[in-house]
Amino acid sequence: MPNVSGRFVRPKKGRVVAVAVDLRYSEAERDLAAALADLLASQAAPADIIARTERPETCDAKLWRTVAAEIGIAGLLIPEALGGAGASYRELAAAAEQFGAAVAPIPYLGSAAVATAVLLSAARAAASRGSATEPVSPAAGLLRRLADGTITAALATSVGTGPGTPFPAAVRVAGRGDGGPGTVRLRGAVRAVADALPADVLLVPADGVPSALYLIESTGPGVHRTPLVSLDMTRQLCDITLDDAPAAPVAVGAAAEAAVTAGLAAGAAVLAAEQLGLAQRCLDMTVGYVKERRQFARQIGSFQAVKHRLADLWTTITLARAASRYAAACLADGDPDAPVAVALAKSACCDAALTAAQECVQLHGGIGFTWEHPAHLYLKRAKAASVAYGTPGAHRAALAGLVNLPAPQP
Repeated sequence: MPNVSGRFVRPKKGRVVAVAVDLRYSEAERDLAAALADLLASQAAPADIIARTERPETCDAKLWRTVAAEIGIAGLLIPEALGGAGASYRELAAAAEQFGAAVAPIPYLGSAAVATAVLLSAARAAASRGSATEPVSPAAGLLRRLADGTITAALATSVGTGPGTPFPAAVRVAGRGDGGPGTVRLRGAVRAVADALPADVLLVPADGVPSALYLIESTGPGVHRTPLVSLDMTRQLCDITLDDAPAAPVAVGAAAEAAVTAGLAAGAAVLAAEQLGLAQRCLDMTVGYVKERRQFARQIGSFQAVKHRLADLWTTITLARAASRYAAACLADGDPDAPVAVALAKSACCDAALTAAQECVQLHGGIGFTWEHPAHLYLKRAKAASVAYGTPGAHRAALAGLVNLPAPQP
């Protein structure tokens, strides 16, 4: 696991190997985080977010347009050749921390992280087997539209689906389509999909011979999205039902499976960074409150029991930060240790966020239990995110297999 020297120590075939990884934030990451913090402070105040959760449309479309197009979050991972910023997962993770700190009701996770990672993988696969005379692949064309904020995309998998799970088979190919070569009609239903309500296009894994990844218009014929009353209404879920919906292929066979795996891994890693930002904000809010709140003519932060709880929380968050930074660095560098890093980060950051949100509610006392205070937003986001893209327990089980730890004996 990460240590204070900025090096990551991992077991490898019975040995301990020290891998040099810079876990510090770069100047570009700090500048991006500062710009987003200022924007979110002015346009995503807690009172406004609480009010938005009571509306039918909980996603803040105006804020998303600003974040996606003007700041360029939508195209962070997309190469400059396709109109993006050509940045990496490190920058996206730094941005995700700010979105978690504000509990921002925008679909950046589903579009700028998951769907973009899916399309990048599909585009690379198409480029590796194509030629200079062939037209631009569908994935590359979609990436251009994502980069400039023209469209928002979502991967049509259940929010609980984590990396390493089998290729989703909830949707099947029902027949050939009439939209040109390769087009088909899809039938099936996908339950509890994140960030699909504000999406313009959906990337749908479908069972077939072979299995493939398809593109459908979210408002097209045969596509039905049913909003759900979600625990975290700042990231509202929906059920998707497809009834002979026309679809165009994006990737087929092994390329489709690799693309979905890449998207789920990106979702878990970026969500871990979001949870880290949420945990840090909860700690900051709670420390600020216990410095001001007085009982028995003393600040409650001066009580030893409160100090110990907050010190333990700070330690938990610091360790989670190292895990999150390492996961982002591995994805950014294409490190083969990325599956290990992502599993560690998702489990550590989810635990840290949930603990921090619970302590935030408890140590705020009576005000922490009210609807007007934003503490419940953080608790709901922390709990909902803990089961998204794989639970901490599922990631720990995967981690044990990845590092060859023996299974518990009966």
